[in-house]
Amino acid sequence: MPLVRIALRRGKSPAHIAALRNGIYAAMRDSFGVPENDRFILVSQHDADEFDYDANYLDIARSDDLVIVQIACNNTRTVQQKQAFYKSVMEKLVADPGLRPEDVFINLLETAKENWSFGNGIAQYA
Repeated sequence: MPLVRIALRRGKSPAHIAALRNGIYAAMRDSFGVPENDRFILVSQHDADEFDYDANYLDIARSDDLVIVQIACNNTRTVQQKQAFYKSVMEKLVADPGLRPEDVFINLLETAKENWSFGNGIAQYA
């Protein structure tokens, strides 16, 4: 049930964006056990003046190819699962579309199961 938001600088190809979506979804399936078809991914592209980041925070040298991934998900994963997930996303996005590891920024927003409605005004997981 994760809701994925991907933010990046404007100008990437449809194939690049598809690789981001597919890599993150595959990592969620591998590391978080997300079921098939549980795929809700939003991509937003920003002009340079709308995409502000520190290029060296925590001594990580980021470039303008930075991709910020924010995922709302249930608060059911262990620290080890999260660490495996972060690594898996990074590896998949390095392989395709060719990001540098430094340009993969991930944030999880954890919530209780009753905070989701997938339609029909019903909290399906409550």
